[in-house]
Formats: sequence, C-alpha cells, structure tokens
Amino acid sequence: MGLPKKLSSTLVLALGFLMVHYALAQNSPQDYVDAHNAARAAVNVGPMQWDETVAEYARNYANQRSGDCALQHSNSNGKYGENIFEGGGGGSVFNAKDAVDSWVGEKQYYDYNSNSCAQGEQCGHYTQVVWRDSVRLGCARVQCRNNGWWFITCNYSPPGNYAGQRPY
Repeated sequence: MGLPKKLSSTLVLALGFLMVHYALAQNSPQDYVDAHNAARAAVNVGPMQWDETVAEYARNYANQRSGDCALQHSNSNGKYGENIFEGGGGGSVFNAKDAVDSWVGEKQYYDYNSNSCAQGEQCGHYTQVVWRDSVRLGCARVQCRNNGWWFITCNYSPPGNYAGQRPY
C-alpha cells in the first residue's frame, strides 16, 4: 500500500527543498568566514570579514572554471591571494567547510620555526588562510558541467604568502 500520489509528490518536493536548503546553508558567506576564522583563532590571528568585491572576483573566476573545473589559479595580477579546491565523485557534495578544512589540513606540514613546509608537502594553502594581513575574504562554489564535481575558490585581500615572511 503506497502513499496517495498527492502526498507522495509533496514529500518529494519537501525533501528536495530541504536538500537544497542544506546545501545552501553549508555555503553561505558566513560558513566560509567561520571556517577561516576558526583556523585563524587557533594561532591567535584576528578574524577575517566577508568582502563583496573580493567575492565578486571569486564568483567570476569560479564561473570561468565551471566548464572544466581545472585546478588552475586565476591571474589577479597580485591583487588577491587565492586558494582553490576541487572535489567530487560518488555523489559527494563538497561545501565551504570541506574546502577550508582541506587547506587547513596542511597545517601539519608547516613548521613555524623554519617558516617552511615539510619536504615534498604543500602548506601554502594553510598559510594563506592564517595570513595575518589578509583580512578580507570572498569565495565561490560552482558545480562543474564536465563531470558534476565541485570547484571552490577563495580569494584574500590583501594577499599573503610573501617569501621570507611568516604568516603570523
């Protein structure tokens, strides 16, 4: 015995709305800011704030990448720092926290005393997240048309990761 057709359709619509709402709720500007600021607070660096001009730059670049999702940095001519992320497969839906967590995950490879990454490892995404002088943030997320994966970019103003300087 099944549900009446009208009730079944209503349930499907309600579940669809909840899924969209959940996905959007995980990708708001505040979700990006909170994830960044948690990492910054862990090393006593002041908070970032959302900047709509920086976010517009991120949205424009994410839209350019939506066709191929290539992990290729934009060229802001030194105006912004940038972290990029790509994830997908198996129906996974990657969100703001996933991207920021992947960048912050590089913390284990950063040695503050030598101000360098462990041999053969990356840590520049992490150092950009916690760069003390980067105080404005803008991010964007798109689903890739070629493979259904997700491309996320965050831009930082002013940019960080200057050679010879510590992030904090």
